[in-house]
Amino acid sequence: MKFAARMRLAAALILVFAVASVPLAKAADKKDKAKPAPLQAVDSGSFGVFIKGQRVATETFKIEQQNGASIIKSQLKATSASDSASQKSEMELTANGELLRYEWSQASGGSVSVAPSNDFLMERMTASGTGKSAEQPFLMPSTTAILDNNFFVHREVLAWRYLAADCSPEGGNLKCQQGPAPFGAIVPQDHISISVRMELVGKEKIVIRGAEHELLRLNLTGEDFQWALWVDDHDQFKLIRVAIPADNTEVVRD
Repeated sequence: MKFAARMRLAAALILVFAVASVPLAKAADKKDKAKPAPLQAVDSGSFGVFIKGQRVATETFKIEQQNGASIIKSQLKATSASDSASQKSEMELTANGELLRYEWSQASGGSVSVAPSNDFLMERMTASGTGKSAEQPFLMPSTTAILDNNFFVHREVLAWRYLAADCSPEGGNLKCQQGPAPFGAIVPQDHISISVRMELVGKEKIVIRGAEHELLRLNLTGEDFQWALWVDDHDQFKLIRVAIPADNTEVVRD
C-alpha cells in the first residue's frame, strides 16, 4: 500500500474512533473547556436500495464527530410509501467504539433504544399505538456492534471497525488477520443478538451505473446470510455498494 493510501486509511479510522484527533487536543485547552467542540463531518450521503433492479427505498445518512464521540444519524424512506412509514436512527459511540446510546423510531409510532446499563446492554421498547413499554437486557459488552434492519450505514461503521482492528498495510497491500473476524451484534428492531463475521477478500473491479470501479471487497456473513460489501480505499474507505444475492437486493451509494 502506498503512503497516500495508508494516510487515507488512518484518516478514516481516526475520524470515526478519535484515536488521535486534533479536536480532542483543542478540547483540552483551558479556554475551550466550557465550549463544546464543533461537529466534524466524517461521511454523509445516501444509499439507494434496489430489489430486482427497482429502487424501493433510500437511506440518507450522516456521520459526525464531536469531542471524540461519533454520531451516526440515518433516515430510511420507502419509495412507494407515505412519510408515516419512514424510519430514523441515531447512534453515538465513544472514541474507542463503545456504544453510548442507540435510538430508533418510526414516524407512525413506536421506538426502540439501546444503552449500557451496568455491565450489560439494556433495550427499551415502546409499542406503536398502545404506547406500552418493555425492557430486554443483553448480557453483552458496550463494544457490541449495532446492526439494525435496513440501515446500511451501520455496516459501513462495522467495516471501518474491522479495518482498524484487524488490518494493516504490509508489503504494498492491506493485510488482515487470517480468517474471518467475529463480532457480536444486536439487531434492535428484532430484539435479538447475533454473531457475524467479516473478512477482506481484496481488490475487485465492478461496474456501477455503467462505470467501472476498483474497490476493496469485504464479506459479511452470519448464521443465515451472506453479504458482499465494497469500500473505496481512495476515499476514506467509504461504503459504495452492498450485494445481497439471496434477496435479489443491491445497495448503491448515490
